[in-house]
Amino acid sequence: MKKILFIALFLMCSVGSASAYQLYLSCPETVQVGLPLKCSIDSNFPAGTTFDVVVYQSGYTATSLRRQSVTIQENHATQYQLIDTKGLPGGQYKVEIQFIGPDEGKLSTDSVILQLPILLDRSNEITITSPMTQTSDEPLRIEGSVTKVGNEGVQIEVTGPDGVIFGPQWIGTKEYIQSGAGEFTQQVSVSKPGDYEVSFRDSKGYIGVKTFKVISPATPVPTTVPTTAPVTTIPSTTVTTVLPTTTQAPLSFLSIITALSLVGMVSVILMKKHG
Repeated sequence: MKKILFIALFLMCSVGSASAYQLYLSCPETVQVGLPLKCSIDSNFPAGTTFDVVVYQSGYTATSLRRQSVTIQENHATQYQLIDTKGLPGGQYKVEIQFIGPDEGKLSTDSVILQLPILLDRSNEITITSPMTQTSDEPLRIEGSVTKVGNEGVQIEVTGPDGVIFGPQWIGTKEYIQSGAGEFTQQVSVSKPGDYEVSFRDSKGYIGVKTFKVISPATPVPTTVPTTAPVTTIPSTTVTTVLPTTTQAPLSFLSIITALSLVGMVSVILMKKHG
């Protein structure tokens, strides 16, 4: 179909005014927020012609939300522009082609340079009940519910710092009778701290994405127990001063004889005196 359209473009160029060029911008009418908005561009402008594809939120035209350049190639093949919609609110948007030079005046009257896609935001249909911040020493707990899913299940895909670590894989849901929501629970092993995005889909298509923050576990602070150094008691030692004893030398035999002789002489004298 596109080949037929492209041939028709060239035929129109050859029959019509040589200065008029065709340019056709095509975007889907709707896309889910979080998915890329894929727009196609067909043109017979000369190779090297460059223009911008600009995205505005409808009603706010002062500042562009996204701007990407497109350059026509020699083969005039269809070019595609993927416009990131992450973080954008739902609603109507305007995608417009803006020329850098005076080429806009060379457009044919049937050219299409404006599209009004609608971004559908279903992210509020997801409710997360597990903590949004968890530690890397345990599996990531993904628990919550999706509005009106019942028992139909949801498809999840988990992307971390190293890329996809889980899925895309369908997991079961359990219907919550009061509201019809589908409750889910899933654990996914993680190897390092970082942001982990969990995208959700159901039978209707893309729903949205939730971001979990995984942090390193807290380092336990060692408890310091004061230790009491044992007191070593040195027993007191009483030092007894031993006085040297005087050793009396034994009396010599001569001294004894002398002493006896003196005693005998004194006795004789006393006897003569009283006799």
